[in-house]
Amino acid sequence: MNVVWAVSGVMLLTAVLLTLYRSLRGPTTLDRLVGIDTLIALTICGLAIWVAATYDTTIVPGIVALSLVSFIGTVSVARFRVRDDE
Repeated sequence: MNVVWAVSGVMLLTAVLLTLYRSLRGPTTLDRLVGIDTLIALTICGLAIWVAATYDTTIVPGIVALSLVSFIGTVSVARFRVRDDE
């Protein structure tokens, strides 16, 4: 089972690195917003893997809170953003 945790950790780390690259390279604020939202989703996935690996469910309310704050933050930034000059 340790191999499964290691493989999932490596896949999440690869996804984080690719998302960071895209977030830093993104030409518009919406590209960066999607990148940051994806990073938060990957963080939630990492915490869920931690919960599954350790059988410690005390982190689950934190996962729920992080997902709600992420959703509200993404919607508010998308709603009130200023257009980029192209």
